Amino acid sequence: MTTTKPIFDYSKWTAQLPELSRKYQAASPYPHIVLENFLDPAVLDQCIAEFDKLNENNGWINYKHYNEDKRGLNKLDLLPETIRGTINELNSPEFLQWLSVITGIRNLKKDDSLEGGGIHQSTRGGFLNIHADFTAHPHQKNWQRRVNVLVYLNKSWKEEYGGKLELWDKKMKSCEAAVLPVFNRCVIFNTDADSYHGHPEPMTCPEGIFRRSIALYYYTEEANPYRRATYYKARPGDGSNKLLVKLDNALVSAYTAVKSRLGANDKLVSGILRLFGGGKKK
Repeated sequence: MTTTKPIFDYSKWTAQLPELSRKYQAASPYPHIVLENFLDPAVLDQCIAEFDKLNENNGWINYKHYNEDKRGLNKLDLLPETIRGTINELNSPEFLQWLSVITGIRNLKKDDSLEGGGIHQSTRGGFLNIHADFTAHPHQKNWQRRVNVLVYLNKSWKEEYGGKLELWDKKMKSCEAAVLPVFNRCVIFNTDADSYHGHPEPMTCPEGIFRRSIALYYYTEEANPYRRATYYKARPGDGSNKLLVKLDNALVSAYTAVKSRLGANDKLVSGILRLFGGGKKK
């Protein structure tokens, strides 16, 4: 009789929960943890193979404006089988319970619409300025965003390529942690209004090399959730770029309001941001 290896090894990771939870909730600059060899590597190998077969017509959204340059795909029915199965596992009741214990946040909810998440890809020149994420779901009026889970799919990623996920202190004075996005590394972190993070320097990987991730966001149901769009922040020393960051914030805020009130999707409105928000960061 053969057994199938689980995508997420609950026996392994549950045994470590007391220590992981303590480490997570005590972390600086805000609750987070970096976990290695997070999922079955054979499954992630298949996810990479599926990524390679996705083409321009697969429904990609181009997030391209002054504060970011990346692509995303967040429609479950458009995702290949293994990627979709991996996301479904990380949205399962069993994983939600595990995630609630490690974070200390009860009653976490999955998001089947994968708003802003799903899979992400960027290549040479790609970047994501330091920001705090949008704080509430645009289409669920009582959903407060609470936790991000990022799983990286980048084999042979080199330090000199850049693309490190930076975690900044709440006053935006310094970067307190930087995580290289290597294969099967997972980053879990709280998404509070001041959980500043990003990879702000344009990447220098060769053309045809991609920074890829599975990105899932989790919520709790609240009577009056705090609502704010994704909020970008200039770093110390950014100088004249601070004004452009602020102008783009205004565009992103308007973009979020359109999505929430009219039900518009990212693919439609990201085109507006690209038109008015500036081109690739130099």
